[in-house]
Amino acid sequence: PVKLLDFIEVIEEKLGKRAVRNMMPMQPGDVPSTFSDMSYFAERFGSQDRVQIEEGVGKFIDWYLQYYGVENS
Repeated sequence: PVKLLDFIEVIEEKLGKRAVRNMMPMQPGDVPSTFSDMSYFAERFGSQDRVQIEEGVGKFIDWYLQYYGVENS
C-alpha cells in the first residue's frame, strides 16, 4: 500500500509543481486503507512483476501528457 500523501508527492515531483492541498477529515465513503490482490494475475500470466510507485506514476504521467498534448511547464 502507498499512502495518499506519498502518491501526491510523487506526482508533484514528476510535474515539478506543488498540489493545492485541502486537508479534511475522513468523508462518507472514504476507506482507511486498500490493498490489491495480484494472485489472479500471477496465476494467469505466471508473473507478479513489481514496479516502484515512482516508475509507474512517472510512466503514466509521461503517457498522459503526450497523449493529450499537454505541455508540462
